[in-house]
Amino acid sequence: MKNIKFTFILLFTTILIFFTSCEKSDNYMASENDEIHLFIWRAMNNYYLWQPNVPDLSDTRFTSIGQLYAEYSNFSSPRDLFESLRYQPGVIDRFSWIVDDYIALENSFQGINLSNGMEFGLVRYAGDASKLFGYVRYVIPGSDAEAQNVERGMLFTEVDGIQLTESNYRDLLFNDNTNYTISLADFNNGNPTVNSSTISLLKTQLQENPVAIVKTIDEGSNKIGYLLYNQFSSSFDGELNAAFALFQSENITDLIIDLRYNGGGSVATATYLGGMVTGQFNNQLFSKEQWNTKVMNALDASVFENNFTNQILNRDQNQNIILQEPINSLNLNRVYFITSGSSASASELVMNSLSSYISVSSVGKKTTGKVQGSVTLYDSDNYTRTGDNLASNHSWALQPLVLEIKNKDNSNQPDGIEPTIVFPEDYNNLGVLGERSDPLLDRTIFLITTGGRSGNYKTNSILDLEEINDSKAINPMKGNMFIELKDK
Repeated sequence: MKNIKFTFILLFTTILIFFTSCEKSDNYMASENDEIHLFIWRAMNNYYLWQPNVPDLSDTRFTSIGQLYAEYSNFSSPRDLFESLRYQPGVIDRFSWIVDDYIALENSFQGINLSNGMEFGLVRYAGDASKLFGYVRYVIPGSDAEAQNVERGMLFTEVDGIQLTESNYRDLLFNDNTNYTISLADFNNGNPTVNSSTISLLKTQLQENPVAIVKTIDEGSNKIGYLLYNQFSSSFDGELNAAFALFQSENITDLIIDLRYNGGGSVATATYLGGMVTGQFNNQLFSKEQWNTKVMNALDASVFENNFTNQILNRDQNQNIILQEPINSLNLNRVYFITSGSSASASELVMNSLSSYISVSSVGKKTTGKVQGSVTLYDSDNYTRTGDNLASNHSWALQPLVLEIKNKDNSNQPDGIEPTIVFPEDYNNLGVLGERSDPLLDRTIFLITTGGRSGNYKTNSILDLEEINDSKAINPMKGNMFIELKDK
């Protein structure tokens, strides 16, 4: 896959000359916040997907830098200014954000976060919509949750002795504290009641390997490959490719990719995964990007095309090659996915792009519906981490949505991808991931081996409750799909 390189010297010459002349003539002593505000405005003016829709981001909005400084001097925080420049936040722009520590952001892209290792979902009670309970989705190996014997399927209703509700769960679970205690509960037909068990958990810096389970399942004449994949992280592209080498060696006939807990990640990794599933479409169009008008007019159309490839080629920030190897392709003509409302962005990209070429089926719940991608913009001359004059007095960075992505047929599904078989998680019986005791995996195997699409298959006793959030709520990677901005 090609590296996308953006060098917008010509595109922004007029703006840069204008600002330079203003800087020389304005008699204004800029504060640190003023300089950060200038960086935010410039970056959003250049790259933001909806730049033409935001009057304050117009190229003619300011006649001098001093005017910009004065206009935004009433913002006490760079975050407040950034939020004011978003286009209908929460409605149109649901996923742009700003961080005050880009090191933590970069770590998150590679699966490194402050975590106790208990990955969970939050669900409304059946009889009281204001109350919530948590259910353990899985436990990260090497974490404190593993050490404390937390297991998939455990339910909890209280944190530090306080009942979880829609109004307090963020304060209880996502505050700055590094430890909390959960009270375990029994399902009680969707209205869990606490039992006598409690578990105290400690957060540490963890790196999660997203290639969580790789195995083959023999079912009659079908040899089924199963992959539980939890994040599109380029740091683990080699492990992902190795999983497909195993599938090759086992001569699998069918493939299930479990993305139910995968909130997205790298577009490049998503493209690699598409090539691993197939292989017969090398160099053909996998996906195409639509940026704002200024960017699209400045560069050749081929820059915005991502093609299937037969090789992984990853580089570090200095463009040194850190991984180069052939892709292990299965040449499949059909693939099956397991999805949920937490499946987003790059997960949806793979499903949508492959659907232009092969048969794509899925079991679970409708996906998030995120068809835009972002880039990390730093306070340097060209907005990259290695660009000249990278600010040394702050570590703010932007992660704005800059592109919409579509498949070969010029389509995407912004309302989410409806599953072939609607099948909710059974909070009273989650089973074991990777085993037939997992109802969603069992249902997917049934679809593969029989073609059965009966919507009533083992669902009569499952309560389809509303899930409102999960443990990755404050993780910068939640629902994110990104590309890397190259400096040269």
